[in-house]
Amino acid sequence: MADNPLFYVALFACLAVVAVLLVGIGGFAKGGDFNRKYANKIMRLRLLMQFIAVIVIVVVVWVSRGAN
Repeated sequence: MADNPLFYVALFACLAVVAVLLVGIGGFAKGGDFNRKYANKIMRLRLLMQFIAVIVIVVVVWVSRGAN
């Protein structure tokens, strides 16, 4: 499975979700103006990134099953 280049795309998508999640958690923990200004935008970005990651993972599984 790791020989499939789409595997690395899926891995990158998952890491991007984790990065956005950590920024959101950090902003929430810190509070203040940053949290008030960007909390909703970061949540929307996280949801979008999760959607993209799920689609990419489904495509990777679909392609890898078709290759065998």
